[in-house]
Amino acid sequence: MYSVIAAEVSAITRHYDRVVQPARQEGDSGQLLALIEAPEKSEGDFDARGERERRTAVLLNGTFNYETDIQGFLQRMKDKLSRTSRVIAVMYNPYYALLYRAAHAIGLKAGADPTTFVTYAALRNIARLAGFELVRLRTSVYCPFRLFGLGDLVNATLPLIPLIRHLSFVSVVVLRPVIEEETRPSISILVPARNERGNIASLLERLPDLGAKSEVLFIEGHSTDGTWEEIQRVAAADPERIRAFQQTGKGKNDAVRLGIAKATCELVVILDADLSVPPELLVPFYEAWRCGLADFVNGSRLIYPMEGEAMRFLNKLGNAFFAKTLRILLDIPITDSLCGTKLVARHDLARIAQWRERFGDFDPFGDFELLYPAAILALGTIDVPIRYRARTYGATNIHRFRDGLRLLRMTAVALFRVKSGRTP
Repeated sequence: MYSVIAAEVSAITRHYDRVVQPARQEGDSGQLLALIEAPEKSEGDFDARGERERRTAVLLNGTFNYETDIQGFLQRMKDKLSRTSRVIAVMYNPYYALLYRAAHAIGLKAGADPTTFVTYAALRNIARLAGFELVRLRTSVYCPFRLFGLGDLVNATLPLIPLIRHLSFVSVVVLRPVIEEETRPSISILVPARNERGNIASLLERLPDLGAKSEVLFIEGHSTDGTWEEIQRVAAADPERIRAFQQTGKGKNDAVRLGIAKATCELVVILDADLSVPPELLVPFYEAWRCGLADFVNGSRLIYPMEGEAMRFLNKLGNAFFAKTLRILLDIPITDSLCGTKLVARHDLARIAQWRERFGDFDPFGDFELLYPAAILALGTIDVPIRYRARTYGATNIHRFRDGLRLLRMTAVALFRVKSGRTP
């Protein structure tokens, strides 16, 4: 059983910097902590305050089931955390309260009797009262039947089945402390551009003042309309703020990765050069992150009415399908999975790249390979609504049927490797 729980926790912690277990409950042998994968592990007191790029996971194995004031416990713990910290709590299923108590009564389970069994809805409310957000909830279904490897098959399949997956004996819950940033972090604005010459100057003119140090990185990709020459012209006029790069590879994803590699600021935001997402909207993206509402800020074009022919009907249906599917698979509150505008801390992008090395590399746009690890690593995701605009220059670079099939393939992979618990 511990190996199944440890695998779920390790999906997060292997990409963090350390795991700390402050104290063990009576009967906890330390086996779970020993099985968890992490660069650094320790027990006892800790202090994660002041951490800006390090991520510390605090392991609570059964702690909530022995607490009579979870809110107060979390509030005291929050004083030791930074916004990059996460609390990972292993909880007994409240529907099996009588079974757990019976197991303790007849000596099948060591330690004191568990006293508290909270539902997921109750825990969400308690977390909010304590200044936390519940950002990830995973059920660990366990089948001890090992003959012919059927146990592993059942453990991988049951989490995919509605209702059945909620009959697990334990759950792994991740809580994110909601902490506002006291400073105004610097930001790198990545602008992939292919055949967008007529939009470059307008984009720069419309960029808002975010009250922080910023840089604009244009990444040009094999244009035929003079886009590269226009980028060079504007970069020469403001060389301290604007930098220009050319792709050697192809596609938006390749351009974004190049921009991330060249970025130097604390935050990174992707902004398409076609002006379909108004540059002025970078303000709510920036403020959502700074205020601690999430560590991954995602744009959504599917809330407000779109302007004119901003998105073709079949594209809109496809976007809605993928958004709903990923919302179910990843358990994150997104309404648009393919909006190109996303904001995240640069140190988290390094973790995302590490995750991608294990998962695989076949996302044509880069949206899924950002959303998947953001959910798995419990960054906390929030949507910023966008009034999507029609193009005023150039034509779309999207091949909807070919790229849609590739996205469908990645969605299928998520079903069996993310939802089933086979996460890299």
